[in-house]
Formats: sequence, structure tokens, C-alpha cells
Amino acid sequence: MSTTVKLFITKEASMGIGSLIIFVAMMLVAGVAATVVIQTMNSMQQQALETGRETIRDIANGIEVTHVSGKINGINITQMAIFVSPIVGSDAVDLSQSHIDLSDTDKKVILYYDSNYFNDSLSYGLFNTMDISGLDSSSYGIILIRDIDSSCSFTSPVINNRDIVVLMINTSACFGDGSPPSGMGTRTEVSGGVYPEVGVRGLIRFTTPPAYTGNIVDLQ
Repeated sequence: MSTTVKLFITKEASMGIGSLIIFVAMMLVAGVAATVVIQTMNSMQQQALETGRETIRDIANGIEVTHVSGKINGINITQMAIFVSPIVGSDAVDLSQSHIDLSDTDKKVILYYDSNYFNDSLSYGLFNTMDISGLDSSSYGIILIRDIDSSCSFTSPVINNRDIVVLMINTSACFGDGSPPSGMGTRTEVSGGVYPEVGVRGLIRFTTPPAYTGNIVDLQ
């Protein structure tokens, strides 16, 4: 007695396997895409945080110029004193990493701190305490006015909250031939700033008087 086996072929099974393969592939693609999106979001978040920290540092730190005076020798200003302090809430400012940028519309100079020119007190008046005749058109000196925590020294001129220092400039060397009384004449437009390593600069902008009648003149 023989047994007859009948086979039935249906397309529904193959379609189900194909759908399953497509579904698995879509899940894999979705997983890869989700991983990429998460990694991108993490990277953007870190970048945003770093940008925020840098922005806060640049805005919250810096120097302000509170006063500028000049010493007159004959017909020109031969010395200039720039009073500076850290802005309120600023971190400490290292003046050895700062520079002064000055222009009188005809000449521009950039000056850096010279540690040979440092006084820790104002002993004989603003323009008699320090002999700045040796300063040139690329250097400035420092006179200490107030330093509560003794953070500022000639080797490490760091100023912080409520400190006041004077930056001394030989304008005869910067805007003349280096020999008094050459220097900054009358009706001269001067612009520039004191630039810390990080943060807001202290702005310098003034026009010298049309005539010099005394030995010292307030410029800003």
C-alpha cells in the first residue's frame, strides 16, 4: 500500500521572511542613526558649554582705565601715566602678559612691561618717582598705588580686586625722536587701549589740549 505526499507551495511565507529582513534592517539603520544623533548632541553640548565658559571669561574679566595724565616739558607731553584697575568681579590680571596699544594717527606703538621699571610706592610725586628716560617705544613701567594682598611685584605684576597701578610711558620715545622736549604735541588725537591676556581692554581715547599752560595735564 503506497502513501501519497502532497506538497503545497505558498508565496505568503517568503513574503513574511522578506518583511522580517526589511524590518530588522530598518531597526539596525535606526539604531545607527540614533547613535550618531546622540553622539552629535553630546559633542554640540560640550562645545556649547566650552563656548559659554569662554564667553563668560571674556566678558567678566578685564582692565579699566580710570585716569590718564601727562607731563609737559616745554611744548610737548614727554611722559604719560595711565591709571588702571581690574574691572569689578574680574579674575587676577597678569600685566607681564598684557600690552598697551597707542596711536596718534601718524604713528602706532605697542608696548610691553619692562621689569627694570617698577616702583612699589609713589614716593616723589607721579612723574618724579620713576626715571623713565630709559623706556623706549616698545616698553612701559609700573608704579604701584594700591595692592592690598601684595600680589603685585616686579617679577610677577599681578593685580586683582581693588588694586590700582600706574603704567608709565615715555611719550618722547614713542611719538618723538626720544630726546625731550619731543613728544606729543597739542591738538593730537590719541587712541588705543590696555589689553589684558584675557578679557575686556581698558579704552584710551583723548585729544590733547590746544595749549599747554602748566606742567601736568589731565588727558582722560
